[in-house]
Amino acid sequence: MNKNIKLAVAGAVLALSATAANAGIIIPAGDWTLDINGNVNGYANFSKLKGTTTIDGGIVGARQAHQDNNQTISTGLLPAWIGFTGKTRQNDLDVEFTISMQPGIAANDISGDGAFVNGTASSNGSKVLNRQTYLSFGDKSWGSIKIGKDLGVFASDAILNDMTLLGVGSGVGANGPGTNTTNGGIGTGYIYAAWKGQIAYTTPNFNGFQATVALTNPNQPFGVTRTVADGVYTESTVAQDRFGLEGKASYSFSADAVSGKLWVSGASYDVTTSATSNNGYTASVADIGLNLNAGNAGLTAYYYKGEGVGTTLLGSEGTNGSGGKRDSDGGYLQATYKLPTATKIGLAYGVSKLDKFNGSDNTGSTGAALVSENNRITLGAYHPITKHLNLVAEYNDVEAKTHSGLNNKQEIGSLGAILFF
Repeated sequence: MNKNIKLAVAGAVLALSATAANAGIIIPAGDWTLDINGNVNGYANFSKLKGTTTIDGGIVGARQAHQDNNQTISTGLLPAWIGFTGKTRQNDLDVEFTISMQPGIAANDISGDGAFVNGTASSNGSKVLNRQTYLSFGDKSWGSIKIGKDLGVFASDAILNDMTLLGVGSGVGANGPGTNTTNGGIGTGYIYAAWKGQIAYTTPNFNGFQATVALTNPNQPFGVTRTVADGVYTESTVAQDRFGLEGKASYSFSADAVSGKLWVSGASYDVTTSATSNNGYTASVADIGLNLNAGNAGLTAYYYKGEGVGTTLLGSEGTNGSGGKRDSDGGYLQATYKLPTATKIGLAYGVSKLDKFNGSDNTGSTGAALVSENNRITLGAYHPITKHLNLVAEYNDVEAKTHSGLNNKQEIGSLGAILFF
């Protein structure tokens, strides 16, 4: 894969595929080199649900009263993807642009393409996403600057090292395929980095050490209230008076048969909650992670801790109804091993926890029981049958718990394939 799409595609291949392609479809075009790259994937999901509790912030929904089992065909954590990257060298600068689209393969309406779904609600599983539109310029002597929309800086390494990026993880809909992607390990081990408008500077690589700092769009995770009625989104927005701040630093190393990467990252948002007053709070979060590979074995360990950032999505359930900030933390452990057949097997456990603000804070924004933790166990097998095509089999055991001791559970078996080009 083209390394400039690594934040969403090549990172998954390089981390998990035994035989990754080095580039997409390369087209010389005058002063430019164009790279067309991406993936197509699909999975049959067999799901069993337990629990009828409505949990605010829960990664597992309540089952339908008449049905314990559910079967769907959908994309996995990584959506189907087509990216267009152009690169050139001009005036001693490496100049680049990237634009990408992510179509889904599942829709709930009778047409199968979302034609009869009202508005632009997430119930249209075939909705085409736009996750990357950015330009960048720089030089290896001083670094690079990126302007546009791309994966967020905080927690990006957490998702890129998650083995379910080639598979499904959690998030298979209780009532059928309802969204473009599943959750993977999002919300069960890390907060979603999301796709954000940003201006970011990345340093040169100093013998394995590299750092990135970014200003991000503050209205993306905070200051926006969304409601859905009859399949149509309505948004109310509170203007934010400070950019989001995100940054990370990493160190990559290798010696003999051992290689790895150690990273830390963080984010800070000054959140204004009222359109008529200065009411608000500061949300902050930091993480640390390690990916280590020795021969055919791999290990990833990750932990995050935040205040006011909530769980699963940055800002979700981060405060109670009175603005009191909730603490949250979580992480995951993941071990993989490549068999002589080139099949990579993996076992992972992840958990995301959300504390109450005080003893009386036990309901979420919808008045439902507040989630105390979402956890997941994943057993996966990823087998390359060509240098571009991987077969995938996964089993996921997912649970959402409330502070009052109730829970919903979901077991998911997934079989499918992912093709990179």
